[in-house]
Amino acid sequence: MTVTGIAAPGAGLSYPFAAPAADGSAVEVAPGLLWLRMPMPMALDHINVYLLQADEGWFIVDTGLDTPTTREIWRAVIARLPGPVAGVVCTHFHYDHAGLAAWLSETHDVPLWMTHGEYYMLRATAAPLPDPLPPLQQRHYDRSGMPPERQRAMLAALRRDGYSPAVPQAFRRLRDGDVLQIGARRWRIVVGEGHSPEHACLYADADRILLAGDQLLPRISSNVLVMPIEPDADPLSLWLASLRRLEALAPDTLVLPSHDEVFSGLHARTRALDEHHREKLARLQSIVAEAGSCRAFEAMLALFPRLKGPVDDVLALGETLAHLAWLVRRGLLRCDGGAGVGAGGVQRYSRVPMEQVV
Repeated sequence: MTVTGIAAPGAGLSYPFAAPAADGSAVEVAPGLLWLRMPMPMALDHINVYLLQADEGWFIVDTGLDTPTTREIWRAVIARLPGPVAGVVCTHFHYDHAGLAAWLSETHDVPLWMTHGEYYMLRATAAPLPDPLPPLQQRHYDRSGMPPERQRAMLAALRRDGYSPAVPQAFRRLRDGDVLQIGARRWRIVVGEGHSPEHACLYADADRILLAGDQLLPRISSNVLVMPIEPDADPLSLWLASLRRLEALAPDTLVLPSHDEVFSGLHARTRALDEHHREKLARLQSIVAEAGSCRAFEAMLALFPRLKGPVDDVLALGETLAHLAWLVRRGLLRCDGGAGVGAGGVQRYSRVPMEQVV
């Protein structure tokens, strides 16, 4: 999910394939590797999913939302496959990626592969959002300075969200550096962080193909958020470090992302994403300097002036807090009031004088 694009999306990239329709149609991007799309009833109207051919059948990489439409498309796709479903891989826990993990793996009695962090985040977020929020989570939003009525609208929108997935009852653990042998290809697991706790990308070194999930998208920037369950996190540092790990892959890698088109130009894209966040950090420093001091909510409004509704508030506030945390950790901003888990009060951010910057 994203609330903002990149200034020059797709610069330096090439797109060698026309995208399939979100109706079960497939595009073969390499022998035994199919690209499909599943529809989503939201502004980001599709997710890319992939089928990998193995000796024993087909592996599904990411699933789409748990909706009647997506289930029906999967039934039609699977009925046409020249072989059974052999396994399911989910790059991360977000419900557009793992919404049908339980249904697909249990219906076809096949293993589900996920990282430890993603599987347990899927379990942790499957329950409805409590009403009222637990005090420590409520304090996270209060510390931001978001007005109570806006908080209520935001939380009500989250509670209306009807896409929470069923929880798979078992999984096979993926770790960074593991290799999945699927057919003739050896897929090395490259773990990314920042967008989700332990996002699994799959890289075929011999073919220079990357199943990138949300870690590398050609036209939009995945959200990097501070959320109330980990209010003092620094996810932007993890995200930027993950970009550097992806830069170690071959420059002519074919990137298969979860949204938009399959593309080439991995290094151009990692550089653009890094620059995007550096520009946002510089903009945030200017916002704080011009204000003298400000709350996170005020910084959010200045950083994201065209928010369209309560769900955008969730994403924009989390991303603003992630960038503020990066700046505070590096001594470029100061945070006063309500510091630390459990602390009360509204946090205010201000500049650190240049002579005090280490």
